[in-house]
Amino acid sequence: MKFMKLGSKPDTFQSDGKNVRYVASELASDIVVNVGDVKFYLHKFPLLSKSACLQKLVANSSEGDGDEVYIHDVPGGPTSFEICAKFCYGMTVTLNAYNVIAARCAAEYLGMHESVEKGNLIYKVDVFLHSSIFRSWKDSIIFIQTTKSKLHLCEEVNLILHCIDAIASKTSIDVHKVDWSYTYNRTKIPEENGNDPNSNEIRSRVVPNDWWVDDLCELEIDLYKQVIVNIKNKGIVPSEVIGVAIKAYTLRRFPGFRKGVFQFSDVSRSRSILETIVCLLPAEKGSVPCSFLLKLLKASISVDSREMVKAELVKRIGQQLEEASVNDLLVQATDGQATMYDVHVFHKILEGFVMRDEDLKTQLEDGNEIPEPGVLSEASKLMVVKLVDGYLTEIAKDPNLPLSIFVGLAEMVTDFPRPGHDSLYRAIDIFLKAHPGISKNDIKRICSLMNCKKLSVDACTHAMQNERLPSRVVVQVLFFEQVRANASSGSSTPDLPKAIRDLTGGASYASSRSATTNTENSEVTASAEELEALRSTNGGPNDKVNGKNANGRMKNLLSTKRIFTKCGQAKAGKGKIVAQIHQTVLDLPA
Repeated sequence: MKFMKLGSKPDTFQSDGKNVRYVASELASDIVVNVGDVKFYLHKFPLLSKSACLQKLVANSSEGDGDEVYIHDVPGGPTSFEICAKFCYGMTVTLNAYNVIAARCAAEYLGMHESVEKGNLIYKVDVFLHSSIFRSWKDSIIFIQTTKSKLHLCEEVNLILHCIDAIASKTSIDVHKVDWSYTYNRTKIPEENGNDPNSNEIRSRVVPNDWWVDDLCELEIDLYKQVIVNIKNKGIVPSEVIGVAIKAYTLRRFPGFRKGVFQFSDVSRSRSILETIVCLLPAEKGSVPCSFLLKLLKASISVDSREMVKAELVKRIGQQLEEASVNDLLVQATDGQATMYDVHVFHKILEGFVMRDEDLKTQLEDGNEIPEPGVLSEASKLMVVKLVDGYLTEIAKDPNLPLSIFVGLAEMVTDFPRPGHDSLYRAIDIFLKAHPGISKNDIKRICSLMNCKKLSVDACTHAMQNERLPSRVVVQVLFFEQVRANASSGSSTPDLPKAIRDLTGGASYASSRSATTNTENSEVTASAEELEALRSTNGGPNDKVNGKNANGRMKNLLSTKRIFTKCGQAKAGKGKIVAQIHQTVLDLPA
């Protein structure tokens, strides 16, 4: 730590009780200075020769030789005044990063300028600050922390601005020029204790780009904001490093933030900090993780931040939605909402992603160049579709979730690539199980989201036994499963009449848009977890069905499957088999 000694005379200040200070001298004191509840018995000549404020106070006093003045609001109180008084007497005073700001502000208050006397305290302190304190990383951090109680006066003399600029400049230098003892509060690793034979090698390591992050976490939010803004304005530190700094600061201020636990003792103060953090986020996409943005959004909702703050977070999340996880996207509904989760927030996020995709398409159509638009865009869409299916699976369990919201979210990604529909089928099945009272038209509407051609073998097996699905959907599943089986064996399926084609092709708007190739079908396989989840939705103790109705329905469906099987075996009797299929379908309940 840097320090500066002023004066050469011995310190003769003494105490007489708790609230009395005096200078041991042969000369009797001729002025009493009251600072707070402490009385200083001093001499006019050394004080008045350096302080314009005391000159004015004494001139206005009418008490003669027993002058007594009051300066209750001197910055730093009795302690900082004593430093200034000792300087006036020429006594030895040691200044360092901890007390220099108090001395500087007190000197400013007392008017200890060069116009009063050359080499006065203000001049000497300023030289010390700019030549030593602001050149040292550790001392700069200590100094700026001590300005909290004297913020207003420090701003008047531009001390904070100078210190902030010094800190920002140090964060922007080449890391190769940063000394190994670069951090102010970092716990030393064992190799740094000086006894290790390889300590020279350790000290020669390259300092990380974010070496300064932890130290700034100790600053109050107002000072932290000024430092980060200054760093950003210099344009040297990468946005990713600034993002790391902001994330670290957030985790320090809110201990439960990492685990998504938001408990704020002072809601108003927490709201102010969160809103400041959001405004400090770098504009570049990917500068902070999407999971961090989602936690910020949840925290902002819990403290009821301004709508513009939440809208900014929603926009940023939409720009990098492909990085999110389903758990991060599950925002608990606030009081007054009927649903379990705030699905409207996710709708806005997804809408932002879709609009971003449309904007990219427009730029391509206009001839603008976008780096690797096809690869990146398609990969992002695939990941977002997977997210949507997973999100639908979670919210489908909510019995208060309206069908329109479920369908609306699914339809937003209709044009996105979705190689398999197993996850979507699982979400639909869970929704039907949680909403047993919905109408047939609603069941038909939600099932139209699914393309039976893109179900895996395991999902088809589950669907053929699913009592919650309409019979027409089950027939589709049976037919496409048979088509797949015949294609794998080299057989062909017979031409079907319009009634059958309507059943197999008209119930899903997705299937009418594009044909699924054998390659696509081979890629549609359900994971072990998905299959188990699908089975669990249909086989729990609370999902019993009437045995007689189920047996009768299954007989019809199995009969239909046997007929489809015959289609690949008997080409000569094609007309008769088609008639049997047609009749079986007509016999199925609507």
